Amino acid sequence: MPQLKQKANEDFFSKVYELTKCIPYGRISSYGAIARYLGSGKSARMVGWALNASHSNREFIPAHRVVNHNGLLTGKHHFGNSTTMEQLLENEGIIIENDRIINFKEKFWDPGTELK
Repeated sequence: MPQLKQKANEDFFSKVYELTKCIPYGRISSYGAIARYLGSGKSARMVGWALNASHSNREFIPAHRVVNHNGLLTGKHHFGNSTTMEQLLENEGIIIENDRIINFKEKFWDPGTELK
């Protein structure tokens, strides 16, 4: 049974990675928006776990473009140092103050509306 659970997690993680790769340069999404799009609305935390694990993926996953529903950089400590995520986002034109995206609503990418 544990093998089945691990396989299900791997499949979910793969879906998270594929969807995260769709987020356009200069835009951001949220853990919850990704979870809802994948039909697992209460799995925002699991989306975060998937993105935390994405750094070991051979293919680049733009995990820095996914933040919490308030625009907070809650996953920043998974990027090597505390400023890498902020730097990556600022390089894409995202405005950040005190670990919060100021232009969150303007830059938000909702897969539920963008990928119809």
